[in-house]
Amino acid sequence: MNLILGLFIFLFGASIGSFLNVLIDRLPQERKITGRSVCDYCQHQLAWYDLIPIFSFFLLKGHCRYCRKKISFQYPLVEILTGLMFIFVFLTYVKNIQEISLWQKWLVILSLWGIISCFIVIFFSDAKYHLISDYILWALFGFSFFLKLFYQSTEIMKQVENDIFSSLIVAFPIWLIYFLSKEKAMGLGDVYLAAILGFLLGWQKGFLALYLAFVLGGITGFFLILFGRKKLKSKIAFGPFLVIGALVMFFLGEGILQWVMRIYGL
Repeated sequence: MNLILGLFIFLFGASIGSFLNVLIDRLPQERKITGRSVCDYCQHQLAWYDLIPIFSFFLLKGHCRYCRKKISFQYPLVEILTGLMFIFVFLTYVKNIQEISLWQKWLVILSLWGIISCFIVIFFSDAKYHLISDYILWALFGFSFFLKLFYQSTEIMKQVENDIFSSLIVAFPIWLIYFLSKEKAMGLGDVYLAAILGFLLGWQKGFLALYLAFVLGGITGFFLILFGRKKLKSKIAFGPFLVIGALVMFFLGEGILQWVMRIYGL
């Protein structure tokens, strides 16, 4: 990939990241995603030059132009992360997908960018507001379905039953925790997210994604309690850990799965 193409993809991803910031903050608060952006503090309408992805934040030194209050670092972080992830997806898949046509390859890339975008929104919105928007879950399912349709167009109907089965069995442990705890330990959004991960990854990689999520969640919770950031009964968002587990298994899942099968002699 040449430098110009890489820069274009990064800037495109950063621009998408700017929109993802809107979704992260507005969807959990049930606010309209249309309309001009305003400062979170003084509610002053922001000009176009205040909204240039990444650059505006650093040019303004992380402060609102009008009230001088600090701007959350979430905004450039999401923009940079989205740009980098878009490049990573492009580099990972554009060379590895050989058996489909060029237009199908681009549809796969676009579907993958959509999945990554949904994961980023889920990660930050659940971490910040403890809420996963149904709209984003539907979008994630849609992009996952399109990925399978474009990449496995000749086998998609054969895979539907297996994907539904995987979706149900991966979601079952999360639903059981949700049901037994009466929504105190898990939210319904976590159940739906686990179901979509089963559909996307398959039941084997889906269960490994759940395992990674529980391990990471447990370790994080332990240290948060140890350092006094959380109490034993404090609620910790599980969605971000599901996202991390899903991304690990999505990009590294085949190697991890083979490693696990060798360990257990499968």
